[in-house]
Amino acid sequence: MNLVFMGTPEFAATSLRLLADSEHQILAVYTQPDRPAGRKRQLMPSAVKQVAEERKIPVYQPETLRNPAVINQLQELAPDIIVVVAYGKLLPKEILQIPPNGAVNVHGSLLPKYRGAAPIQRSVLNGDVVTGITTMYLAEGLDTGDMIYQEETAIGENETSSELFLRLAPIGASLLMKTLQAIDQGTAPRIPQREEESSYASALTKEDSPLSFNKSADEVHNQIRGLCEWPGAVAPFHGKQCKIFRSRLVPDCFGPAGILLDDRRLIIGCRDGAVELLELQLAGAKRMSASDFINGHRMKKGDSFA
Repeated sequence: MNLVFMGTPEFAATSLRLLADSEHQILAVYTQPDRPAGRKRQLMPSAVKQVAEERKIPVYQPETLRNPAVINQLQELAPDIIVVVAYGKLLPKEILQIPPNGAVNVHGSLLPKYRGAAPIQRSVLNGDVVTGITTMYLAEGLDTGDMIYQEETAIGENETSSELFLRLAPIGASLLMKTLQAIDQGTAPRIPQREEESSYASALTKEDSPLSFNKSADEVHNQIRGLCEWPGAVAPFHGKQCKIFRSRLVPDCFGPAGILLDDRRLIIGCRDGAVELLELQLAGAKRMSASDFINGHRMKKGDSFA
């Protein structure tokens, strides 16, 4: 089929690479405009743009899809289908009506659970043990369209959202190929979502970051691994903010919330149980292992993260 691809992060780039190596013809790629990144805030292209340019595929980066010029452009491209993977923009009705086979989306949850912007992170934050990928037809609502295929996968106890993204990306790409084949052959199912089972996965913000060791060890651990790269789980330490990237549960260890329980390992008491902090970064310092952190700050049993 002749298609237009819309996506932005590495999660989407994985699908684009597989599509580019397939029998399908990619007419154009749409991705978010270049954004400032890094300490120097230099404009950086999205992962999808980088792949498209490597493959010599035309790239468009409109600020909005509601511009009549963008709609006319897509009408002129006349794709058989539009493929959307983590694009970051809703497609208006005028665009959804252009391709004869509609628009399909690769979504990082088992719909109707976790509609919205951050399904993968929210599944980890909520301590889910199972997640997956859903391919679906796009409709005017937010992730409300009919489902096509789903594939489940377990979430590891210590798996971070970043690790889960990397693991789900090829699953999504493979399921997308299966979906396109079925649509092309006219055999793709349409499974309506059960509205009463739906839930919403709102975008992450820095308001999600503050960590309280007065919560249960499970809640603390899930927050750390769910927010691991951005915005990060943070706790105060000696008057500075400390970002924590990795942890693991220490269920048989107990003590006051926020207090160091071991001289050699960063085991911190919670409301019940404890967590061991494995990788962290104090404001103004570099990211480091727990052992380096203990040595560098001469921590002793009884020191506080609260």
